Amino acid sequence: MDSLFAERLKSARLMKGYSLQDLEDSLAKKVTRQALHKYEKGEITPDSEMLGHLCEALNVRPDFFYGKNEIELGEIEFRKLKKLPAREEYRIIEQTKYYLSRYLEVEQILGINPKFESPLAGLPPIDDPAGVEEAARIVREKWEMGNGPIASVYELLEDMHIKVLEIEAGDEYDGMQTIVNGSIPVIVINKLKVRKADRQRFTALHELGHLILPIKHLPEKKKEALCHQFAGAMLIPPDHLFRELGGQKRLRLSMQELGAIKKEYGISIQDIVMRAKALKIITENYCGVFFTMMRSMGWKIDEPVDYLGNEASNRFDQLIYRALAEELISVSKAASLKNQKLAEFKTQSLLVK
Repeated sequence: MDSLFAERLKSARLMKGYSLQDLEDSLAKKVTRQALHKYEKGEITPDSEMLGHLCEALNVRPDFFYGKNEIELGEIEFRKLKKLPAREEYRIIEQTKYYLSRYLEVEQILGINPKFESPLAGLPPIDDPAGVEEAARIVREKWEMGNGPIASVYELLEDMHIKVLEIEAGDEYDGMQTIVNGSIPVIVINKLKVRKADRQRFTALHELGHLILPIKHLPEKKKEALCHQFAGAMLIPPDHLFRELGGQKRLRLSMQELGAIKKEYGISIQDIVMRAKALKIITENYCGVFFTMMRSMGWKIDEPVDYLGNEASNRFDQLIYRALAEELISVSKAASLKNQKLAEFKTQSLLVK
């Protein structure tokens, strides 16, 4: 019996979001569903030709089926979890585990063992907006961020030893966070749902709130609201928003000034307005009127002004190319870590001799 292959085959299938029938169909009847079931039970092992077909169908490299995958995910809080189908949940979890197994492997090759320390360690439980504002201030201070706009949220989180992963999932899911192997914080963003950079930034910081805010004692709805506020407070501190909006209560806001703030701070117009309401710059009634206008104009998803910045997590790729440059891994190993065919990796990579 080959229990490792059986376990990895099931993981690859779940990662792809396939049932056994889906996998049989994708293989164009080259193998029966019954045989696939026996593969996953470890009762039989495919020959080299069938292994190649499985790799193509599941978009993994052959060494995936025999590589170690010592990844243990902690408690997972999916946003909008109740709407998430079980198959999609399995798919997200397996994609996360596979990516992290490669990420941790290249760190091990390079002798990197980053230690995450929460900037809010020891903070007493928070249950109100004032506590969240203070928590955001502490994070900015301890991470030496200053009070200005954040150039790249993903890079900030990676610099603070938080792994950021983008995967492709269904519309029911924005992002999630967890602790891997008991000590490694991970934030996962659904790039098919959260496409625009301002939303990616906000979602990543929302998930950071779930990771570090002392709010575990609160009901889910309250936690979501406070994590939303935390994301907004991280993107634009109170004194900056007061300054941008004139330092006083406002009867109305113009789309032009909101668009200018969005471009500078990388926060959506709708989140700026919510932030203005939370800080009592505008009334709750005006906020409602504003959102009604946004919906009527069709601006709920595509706002009239775009944030032109870019968010990307590049550290994993950088580590692979560093290991390659230092001759700690071969080109074929680098391709494997990237889950690419050797020819594909060579084509996409600028390898300096």
